[in-house]
Amino acid sequence: MLASVVDERELELAIDAGVDIIDLKNPRTGALGALSLAQIHNLAARCAGRCPVSATVGDLPAEPLQLTTAIRETAGSGVDYIKVGFFSDDNLTACLRAIAGLGEEYAVVAVLFADLDPPLARVGEFAAAGFRGIMLDTAGKGGGGLLQRIELTRLEDFVAEARALGMLNGLAGSLQREDIPRLIPLAPDYLGFRGALCERSERIARIAPHRLLEVREAFTLSDGQAGQTVA
Repeated sequence: MLASVVDERELELAIDAGVDIIDLKNPRTGALGALSLAQIHNLAARCAGRCPVSATVGDLPAEPLQLTTAIRETAGSGVDYIKVGFFSDDNLTACLRAIAGLGEEYAVVAVLFADLDPPLARVGEFAAAGFRGIMLDTAGKGGGGLLQRIELTRLEDFVAEARALGMLNGLAGSLQREDIPRLIPLAPDYLGFRGALCERSERIARIAPHRLLEVREAFTLSDGQAGQTVA
């Protein structure tokens, strides 16, 4: 289970609940809105040795120099994984070529968006470019979550291909507790949550401890199948 948090309070709640990855992002500024580098540094330091931590670079355009600069800066804040969103396949080849030079030094995770015609046929290119992982999310947070935007069979194929390529793989996108039993059998490395953890199920609201625990407990009730935990 991956939980997206915005501050120290939410981070501590998530760690106490036993989440597997802490994700740092600002939901008020986009699908992959970024916290400031100072905030990322402070939160990553609190996570050190307790839980793997990822951070987003923000909703950036597909511009190679801008992306590689953001990757380097975010990695310098002490996180384990850097998440980079690709909102279309425009200029994708140039971006992959630029990021390929960073693959050995930084653990970069590509984020594709199920509601934006994701380039699923190009997953192998992300692996060849040195991306450590890849995940499917949704850019629009209204009008239904991941399972309303893409067929379950396509998710199964995506997870299987990423796994065969040796890539960390995850699924997210307005997921709810009720989605967990449907997605666990696909055996993704993680499922990502924000809105389902928050008061009134609003991703920009604060994480509510009881909602966080309900989602976490749903994993243990899903037949004990593997795949929900990142080692």
